[in-house]
Amino acid sequence: MKRISVDIGGTFTDCFVVWDKKYIETKALTTHQNLALGFNEALEKAYNELNITAEEILSEVDSVRYATTLGTNALIEHKGPRIGMLVTAGFEATVPLSRARGYGEGLDDLGKQNLPDAHRPDPLVLPHMIEGVRERLGFEGELVMPLDEADVRIKIRKLVDRGAQIIVICLVNSVVNPEHEKRVEEILLDEYPTHLLGSIPVILSHRVAGRKGEYVRATSAIVDGYLHSTMYHAMSQLEQNLRSHSYSKPMLVIHNSGGMAQLNSTDALQTIHSGPVSGISAAEHLAKEADLGSVVATDMGGTSYDIGIVVEGGIKHYDFNPVIDRWLVSVPMVHLVTLGAGGGSIASFDRMYNTVAVGPKSAGSDPGPACYDRGGMSPTVTDADLVLGYLDPENYAGGSIPLNSKRSTFAIEEHLCDDLDVEPVAAALMIKEKVDSNMANGLHTELRVRGYDPEDFTMLAYGGNGPLHCCGIASNLKIDKILATPMSSVFSAVGAGNMHQMHIHESSLFMVLYDSNSRKVFDDYHRFSNIVAELSARGESDLLRQGIAEKDIQHSLELDMRYGNQLVQTTVVVPKHSLESAIDVLNILDQFSTDYGKRFGEGSQAPEAGIRINTIRVASYVEHDTVHFKHIKPVAESKRKAPPEPSQIRSCYFPGDGKPVDTPVWQKTDIPPGTEIVGPGIVASDVTTYLIEPGWKYVSAEQGAVWFLRVEAKH
Repeated sequence: MKRISVDIGGTFTDCFVVWDKKYIETKALTTHQNLALGFNEALEKAYNELNITAEEILSEVDSVRYATTLGTNALIEHKGPRIGMLVTAGFEATVPLSRARGYGEGLDDLGKQNLPDAHRPDPLVLPHMIEGVRERLGFEGELVMPLDEADVRIKIRKLVDRGAQIIVICLVNSVVNPEHEKRVEEILLDEYPTHLLGSIPVILSHRVAGRKGEYVRATSAIVDGYLHSTMYHAMSQLEQNLRSHSYSKPMLVIHNSGGMAQLNSTDALQTIHSGPVSGISAAEHLAKEADLGSVVATDMGGTSYDIGIVVEGGIKHYDFNPVIDRWLVSVPMVHLVTLGAGGGSIASFDRMYNTVAVGPKSAGSDPGPACYDRGGMSPTVTDADLVLGYLDPENYAGGSIPLNSKRSTFAIEEHLCDDLDVEPVAAALMIKEKVDSNMANGLHTELRVRGYDPEDFTMLAYGGNGPLHCCGIASNLKIDKILATPMSSVFSAVGAGNMHQMHIHESSLFMVLYDSNSRKVFDDYHRFSNIVAELSARGESDLLRQGIAEKDIQHSLELDMRYGNQLVQTTVVVPKHSLESAIDVLNILDQFSTDYGKRFGEGSQAPEAGIRINTIRVASYVEHDTVHFKHIKPVAESKRKAPPEPSQIRSCYFPGDGKPVDTPVWQKTDIPPGTEIVGPGIVASDVTTYLIEPGWKYVSAEQGAVWFLRVEAKH
């Protein structure tokens, strides 16, 4: 297998190259003005290690896969085109009103408790750019009012005259019957052919989101349209870069649903958070192959700290109505929690509590932390780590980024020391303790809210800063074991390389499987089977268009079900994809009851309220070869080896002790599997630093994996 997978983050571009049985991990600073430059720099390190040229490596790999945070950044920076929107007449205020509480979406818990003072986000589509067209379809898709095509032409001209650069079409009940949306698109292209509008993008809401809910479907289409041009030009730039280096195959893009597709089969909305989702996918794969049980995946990069949960059995949590920036959307996305806590997170003085605050603002890659010596003036977590002695200024990132420790000290003194009345080292310790505490609190809350005990989970630490801060995070929790994953600094890129091509299609409907009033069980078997067959055919068509053989395509069926009018939905994975008899319906009802009881407690089921399906969802996918993880469980204590002589001794500072500690430093290449090091200690590599804090021990395993075990705990 020969493959390139890339995770383009806010600070670093991570590259993972599989070349037969050789695995190469490289990093470079992200070049936001042209993503291809950062990719080329990271790839250059890989092909130099292989002693071949860029053309040779790109002409021989089976695929190049990208995960990126570009869409997330574009939303945050509010850089997008002027959107024109066509809706059903009478629904022009749906988006501006945002259900009267939309300005609370995306706020933290404290902000949601004070909605009257909440800041309303700047709209992505201005009210005067929304026009209503005369038409109406019923909730089952029946025709109530035919489409007034003359009215449509007038409204399109108004939007174009007002400077619309993209047109979003969102008509009522179009997920049940999309004919009117399709006809509006035909009229638009007839009125303004592509040679007149310059191929202005047209977004149909039913193609972006397949579930009912007018507001969330509208915002999904708006966000997709808002990011369309940015993502198209940036990803096309990356694809052209590949073409110029002899890569002739289609470029693959990671989706936040946990799959991937070719660029021509990817919506911009599907790329949001695709990098962190790749890491969660890799965590699921690792947990299954290494038999780790339940794991909590933690990715600490330069900009953020991402948390994902994979419970035993490979079950992932999904958000079916996630909030992206400040907008509620309707796409199935792997659930993750993102905290503004990374190596580039900026530390500031919190005047209210007379202490240090860290994040959510980040120095990013340009100018970066003060120690990068690129013009950054604010103290960051990386600056604190350097002042505390954890980082080697001469060999950071393999020596490609020399660090200036004087800049770090000056930035901390300038912004924190006077207000806190402490020395730079004490301020740096406060930064470390604060960021570790923030991440521990976020992790603890995420597990507890979902009913899990942190002690039952193995914590996976990865990302460029994961192994550096994992002991400090776990020390704030009752977690005794941490696994710094194989290829930990580029683990999300590894996950991108292990993704399968997949498309998810869903249909929103009102289907009563059990009517409690008449005590009848659903018997319209053809209706159910036809819907599943249609969704499967759409997914199959997507994959066939990308050159996948029909025999390799598989399908998975999920049903969103609820009791009566309960707000809570439970997703049920159904093995049989058609209904042929009452027995098939009863099997679904029994499975729903079992899954509901496991989630909310046995006895909480309420069949007397009736049982219905709200959404039918089909995932169509094809499996690819993956990177396999070896047996990486820690060796028995009696078989562990003593470490070699350290390469140097460095003065470091640790929380709880303001005095310097002589800390041995090893190079990771000198530590064979099965070696145990009792902290304090540092193990350095070209791509990350492993910090063994007092009270912890480091046990190396296969494929570069490392276990951190609490000294007093039994393992």
